[in-house]
Amino acid sequence: MKHNILRILKEQKESKLKGNLYHNIQIIFSYNTNRIEGSQLSEEETRHIFETNTLINNESTTNVDDIIETTNHFYLFDYMLDNVNVQINKDLLKEYHKILKRGTSDERKEWFNVGEYKKLANEVGGIETTKPSEVSSEMKSLLDWYNNLTNISLKDIIEFHYRFERTHPFQDGNGRVGRMMMFKECLKYNITPFIVNEKHKLFYYRGLKEYNNEKCWLIDTIKSSQDDFIKLIERFLG
Repeated sequence: MKHNILRILKEQKESKLKGNLYHNIQIIFSYNTNRIEGSQLSEEETRHIFETNTLINNESTTNVDDIIETTNHFYLFDYMLDNVNVQINKDLLKEYHKILKRGTSDERKEWFNVGEYKKLANEVGGIETTKPSEVSSEMKSLLDWYNNLTNISLKDIIEFHYRFERTHPFQDGNGRVGRMMMFKECLKYNITPFIVNEKHKLFYYRGLKEYNNEKCWLIDTIKSSQDDFIKLIERFLG
C-alpha cells in the first residue's frame, strides 16, 4: 500500500482527529456490517451516533439492539486497532464477540452464551453449520491451520473467513466478528483492507455459499471492496 494505513489509523484514533480516514471508516464499517445483519439504522443515523452520541429523532421505532451494536462496533474497531498484531486465537475471537454483544438483549439470554461458543445449533443462509459439540475442535483445527501459514495473503484471509463462517462458532454475530477479523489481518500484513458494502450483501453471501465450487465469486466481491477502500484512502490521504 502507498500509505501505512495502520499507523495512520492509530494516530488519528489517539489524536481524536475528526472528519478524516479513521472517523469515516468507523461510520462506514459499523453501518455496512450491521446493515448486512439486519440493522435498520441508516448511515446518517450511524454517523450521528458516532459524532454526537445521540440518535436522530425520526419519529419511527428504532430497535435498541441496533443502537447498542452500532456503538459496540465503534469500540470493537478500536480494540482491533489496539490488538492488531495479536495472533488470532480463541480468546481474541471470544473477546470480539463479547464486545459486539455486550448490553444487548442477547446478553440477557442464558443460552446465548455471549463471549463463548454457541450452545445451540444454528445455520447461515439455510446452510447447516458445525454442531455445538464440535465447534471447539473445529476452531482449534482452523486456528492451527491459519497460524502455521507463512507469508499470509489475501486469499489466505478469505479462506479463513469462509471456514470461520461455515463453522459459525457463536450463536449470532459471526459475520461481524469475521469481517472485523479480516480487516485486522489485512492491516497486520500490509494488505489493502476492505469493508463489504451492504449493497453487495447478495454477492457476498453467494460467494460464501458457493465458495467450495467457485472461489472467485467471494474473492472478486472482496477485491471490489478493496477498490472502494482505495478510493476512500485517496479521498482523505491523496
